[in-house]
Amino acid sequence: MKNLELGEDNSKRDNNPDINEEAMAASSAATEGVAAAALRSVIQRVHQAAERSARGPDRIRIVAVSKTKPVSLLRQVYDAGHRCFGENYVQELVEKAPQLPDDIEWHFIGNLQSNKVKALLTGVPNLAMVETVDDKKIADRLDRMVASMERKPLKVFIQVNTSGEESKSGVEPAGCVELAQHVSQSCPNLEFCGLMTIGMLDYTSTPENFKTLAQCRSEVCKAIGMPEEQCELSMGMSGDFELAIEMGSNNVRIGSTIFGAREYPKKN
Repeated sequence: MKNLELGEDNSKRDNNPDINEEAMAASSAATEGVAAAALRSVIQRVHQAAERSARGPDRIRIVAVSKTKPVSLLRQVYDAGHRCFGENYVQELVEKAPQLPDDIEWHFIGNLQSNKVKALLTGVPNLAMVETVDDKKIADRLDRMVASMERKPLKVFIQVNTSGEESKSGVEPAGCVELAQHVSQSCPNLEFCGLMTIGMLDYTSTPENFKTLAQCRSEVCKAIGMPEEQCELSMGMSGDFELAIEMGSNNVRIGSTIFGAREYPKKN
């Protein structure tokens, strides 16, 4: 039997690219199956959290954050019925989007530099939302680019730095009303849809961060005459999305709980 000739067979296997490719494909398929199961589990948990907050699960949007993950893995989650995906980096989104069906609703959830706006909008025609507008400059740049493309208004969230951490992007809570007024009144090609925050990653201050965002919503809606139920809150990630939903989030950004830990290239 071949399994008795362990050394020889392993050597042949190591030197046979076809065998190695088959093994890698099998490993990838197994991982993708785990992702589909994880998505179903997340959906169930979202439904349960929505019930606890006395809201229907249809009021909660799951953004599957696929940062560093291959297109094959996204496609498997897509085939499981999911349509809303998010990316943190312009280049990664621009590379992935053309390889996937155009009925995907892409959310850009990373820090956006004004010199990357054109690449983002032209490279991703089905971009549904930018969640990270944090100053007038980026709002104006998006507004002008959308106008030049003659596409429908682009939905946006204003990112608020509720934790006060220098490492985080976002307008300070005290400045969110002014920025929301600018977007809603001076950017006709943008559709202001709500507020987004990240919150502290150690989760000890997360409830306070979420409360701050809800307070910002009340102030913004009063200032621009927008019903609060129409102003969404994007808060909550893999470690705290259930709490976020219970505290009023409409939009949760979930990455590792669906796709597994992020895979960064190893440094030489």
